[in-house]
Amino acid sequence: MSLKSAASFHFKTDVLGKAVLRFERLRSERKMRRRQVTSPHPTLSLLESVPHLKELISTHYLHGRYADTHKKVAWVTSGAPVEVLKALGYFTLYPENHAAVCGVRRMVTELSEAAEQQGYSRDLCSYARGDIGSVITGKTPVGNLPRPDLLLCCTNICQTVLYWYQVLAHHFKVPLVIIDTPFIYDQVTDHAVAYVARQLEYLVETAERVAGRTLSERTMRKTVMASRDAATLWAEILECAKHRPAPISAFDQFFFMAPVVDMRGEQVAVDFYQRLLNEVKQRVKGDVGSVIDERKRLLWDNLPIWYHVRPLAEMLAARGYAVVASTYTNAWAELAPMVNADDIINSAAKLYLHVILNRSARHKLNTMIQMIDDYHLDGVILHNNRSCKPYSIGQIDQRRHLASECGVPALLLEADHNDVRAFSEQQTTAQIETFMEMVEG
Repeated sequence: MSLKSAASFHFKTDVLGKAVLRFERLRSERKMRRRQVTSPHPTLSLLESVPHLKELISTHYLHGRYADTHKKVAWVTSGAPVEVLKALGYFTLYPENHAAVCGVRRMVTELSEAAEQQGYSRDLCSYARGDIGSVITGKTPVGNLPRPDLLLCCTNICQTVLYWYQVLAHHFKVPLVIIDTPFIYDQVTDHAVAYVARQLEYLVETAERVAGRTLSERTMRKTVMASRDAATLWAEILECAKHRPAPISAFDQFFFMAPVVDMRGEQVAVDFYQRLLNEVKQRVKGDVGSVIDERKRLLWDNLPIWYHVRPLAEMLAARGYAVVASTYTNAWAELAPMVNADDIINSAAKLYLHVILNRSARHKLNTMIQMIDDYHLDGVILHNNRSCKPYSIGQIDQRRHLASECGVPALLLEADHNDVRAFSEQQTTAQIETFMEMVEG
């Protein structure tokens, strides 16, 4: 990058951009305080870290807007071993997280229709349709997406990403590295670990070639430790929700999990989670709950309904229902102990093999049963997600087992995590009201 380009990038992001985002955070903090004071009948208690989260995410996308002018860019799946790329200096973008932002901003219908007009089926995951639609139209709520130099796809979350990233590779004409993870039905085998480890070594070779630099063992170790520290702090934050009242809800967690995905391996994620943990611990000491009058405690399974998170949270909170835990947010915490900076490749192979969607339906059921006990839960909402079949498979049987093995009712809530066209607010409200009657007994 030229000296002029470097100066321009620095001014736009580190001077002007940061100043604007800091002003927006301060304004958001003032508005949040006023709202909590003036609201006549509050049901939700917002965390003070919310404006800091918005600033952090906005800063990430601001850097992304200009990233391809001065560094290599990689687009990666959420469950990919991103630490290698971070250590080599890549800016990493997660199309799934960008698609979630599009969902929150209710842009997915427009983007999906653009993809569908090009022949992509509406039965395709709405994350993929939204992302492909964004690539086709150039429309995004974050200003601009940097062009990738490399694509990294890991199949531990689903097989859809394999074909999705092949479409992206064809469109951008850039290398695609695929990490294929054998499904774990029971116990992981040594040959499965060795198989994934060999692919990680190939990833290192390819990423080095594209970046034009050699991976430093010292930098890689530092990145892995930062990744582990962020996940460990995230786990501690989720643990605090075992307290009654829960200081942080699963609806909060859906948004606060962004740094452990987008910024995994970066110190900014570690620093942010340390701040959030401190705030959550203060809430525990003061018995401050995310839901003002918590009476019942629930578990959420599967991805959130991004375009309807707040209305759902408010509807449940109005009746004293707190969704305090989620299998989705827990997935980014439960594997932190598997990180081993002294054996990076093999420990990474094991870790990325054990992602919840790469394991059996019985494993997920056991996880939910354990969470019901640990968090003292009264019921479960199983989001039967039209767009995520791997996460939704087995939910009918899981609902039956939760009733028979734990004695807790479970609601099968049909929706789509990102496409509002597959959602009925009236039907959802009726289902939840019936479910709450079951919980009340």
